Amino acid sequence: MNDKVSRPLDLFSPTYAIARSKFLGAASARGLALASHVLDMPSAEGETLAMDVVLDGPADASKMLIVLSGVHGVEGFCGSAVQTGLLAEGAPAHADTAVLHVHAINPYGFSHLRRVTQENVDLNRNFVDFAKPLPVNAGYAEIHDWLLPITWPPGADAEAGLAAYAARHGARGLQRAISLGQYERADGMFFGGHAPTWSNLTFRSVLKRYTPKVRQLASVDIHTGLGPRGHGERIFASFDAAVLPRARQWWGELTDVHTGSSTSIPMTGPIQTALFEECPQAEQIGICLEYGTYPSDRIIPALRAEHWLHRRGTPDPLLARQIKRDLKEAFYPDADDWKHDIWRQGREACLQAIKGLQTDCPVEA
Repeated sequence: MNDKVSRPLDLFSPTYAIARSKFLGAASARGLALASHVLDMPSAEGETLAMDVVLDGPADASKMLIVLSGVHGVEGFCGSAVQTGLLAEGAPAHADTAVLHVHAINPYGFSHLRRVTQENVDLNRNFVDFAKPLPVNAGYAEIHDWLLPITWPPGADAEAGLAAYAARHGARGLQRAISLGQYERADGMFFGGHAPTWSNLTFRSVLKRYTPKVRQLASVDIHTGLGPRGHGERIFASFDAAVLPRARQWWGELTDVHTGSSTSIPMTGPIQTALFEECPQAEQIGICLEYGTYPSDRIIPALRAEHWLHRRGTPDPLLARQIKRDLKEAFYPDADDWKHDIWRQGREACLQAIKGLQTDCPVEA
C-alpha cells in the first residue's frame, strides 16, 4: 500500500452525513461493491442512516482484516477517516487477504452525536446472552442518581456523593461502577440493553455473509476518549490469550484490560463477542485502538450532561447546543495535529495487521 493520501485532514468530517459521503465516495472511486444496511429512523440532518460495508480484496480470501468504526456513535469520526483513507490507498494486493470495512456500526449515535444507540444502549455492553441472568453492577445502582441528577449542572450533593464513592473505592473503582455496564436502568449510563440491538443483529448478519471462508481473522476496532491526547493505545481484544505473543509481534506494545495495564476496564458484552460467536472457524487476533482526547474529568462530565439532556430535556436551547458541542469535542477534538496523529497511527495499525496476516500461518486445529 502506497500512501496516496497527501492531505490527511481531508479524510475527516464535521458531520456523519459528510463522513458517510466521503467513505462511499472512496469505495466508489475504487469500484468496490457496497452493502448498505439502512436504519429506518430520523437522522440529525435528514440523511440516510446506515451501517455500510465494503470489501477490499478477494471474496474468497481465507485471511481478513475487519476495521470497525462508530461502535460508540460520536466516536465514529476518527474511525471513518481511517477507513476512508485506507480505501483511497487500497489494500496491499494479495490473492488470499481481504479487508472488510464496517462503517458506522451505530449510525444513529454517529448522526445525533450520542455515544449510545437509538435504544440508549452502549453497544459494547450489548453482546451478552440475554437468555441467561444478566450481569449485576451494584456500584452503578448506588451512584445513578448522583450521575444523572434532576437538574443540570449537578448540585454539590451529587458531586459530594460521587467523591465519597471514589474515596471509598478509589478512582478506578468509580470508573468501574460507572462504565462496567448495567442492565437495570434503561435511561441510565452505560446501559447494556434488555435484548440485542439493531446494530448487534445487523453486525452479526454482516459477519455471517462475509466470513464463512475466513480461517485467520484480524480486527481493529477504533475508539476515542481514553488516555493521553493523540495517543492510540493498542488494547489486546482477543479472547484467546494464546495469540497475545503474536499480537505483540504485529503491533508492538499492547495493553490488556484484564491485567490493569489499560486505561479501559473489563466490560460486559463487547462487540468482539460477535466475532468469536459468528466466526468460530477462524483463528482471531485483534485490538481496540483507543485514541486519547482529554482528561477523564472532562470526558465523564460531558457524557453525564448529554445523558441528562436526553433523559430530562431542557427549555434552554443554548444549554442543549452547548452540551452537544461539549460531547462532540470530548470525543472528536477539532485540532489538526490531533487528526494527523489519528490517521498516522490508524493507518499504521491496519498495515501491521495486513502484514501479519500475509506472513503468518493460522494455527492448525
